[in-house]
Amino acid sequence: MDVKTGFFYLFSVVLMFSAFRVVTARNPVHAVLYLMLAFSQASAIWLLLNAEFLAITLVLVYLGAVMVLFLFVVMMLDINVDTLRQGFWKNFPLAATLGAIVALEMGAVLMSGFRLSEVPKAVALVAGAAPVSNSKALGILLYTEYLMPIQIAASILLVAMVAAIALTLRERKDSKAINPSIQVRVRAADRMKVVKVAATQAAPAPVAPEAAQENK
Repeated sequence: MDVKTGFFYLFSVVLMFSAFRVVTARNPVHAVLYLMLAFSQASAIWLLLNAEFLAITLVLVYLGAVMVLFLFVVMMLDINVDTLRQGFWKNFPLAATLGAIVALEMGAVLMSGFRLSEVPKAVALVAGAAPVSNSKALGILLYTEYLMPIQIAASILLVAMVAAIALTLRERKDSKAINPSIQVRVRAADRMKVVKVAATQAAPAPVAPEAAQENK
């Protein structure tokens, strides 16, 4: 067994363990941390398979953005773990059935293998030329053979982003939005005003030293 195979088994074992701990950890923060570990091991396996673009994308998008956001959200929310686990065994048969179906489908695909009827033109051009990186070959495929699907997907994502912004910024009765321009032009005198208030009771009259000695 060479070094590459040893690293593959190492990353696979850690990936399987972390994926198992994601669904069995009682603390949601620990589950998110195990999921981040699983993503890092998956990116390492992709590096071993010479898919460096997918590996870097997984690290930048999921580990660097999505999972960090999930971690902050889980840490800020007051999650009652006991309430979440009340319906675990009730939904376990359905979850186990769906998991078995997914496992059988993945096993059937892996056992049958991946067969390509014909090599795409972009891949043939790249293969015939000088050796290029995986990222360059993927870019040639995206902007030649799959240019129209990429443009359609980008348009759909743009419409979804604009719709999300429009739904968030709409004025509602229960919203407590503040105009940023008012915050920029604010002055200290507008926020705080010193008011002179009269004393509630008069100050006691000073006592002479002779009277103080007589009282003693």
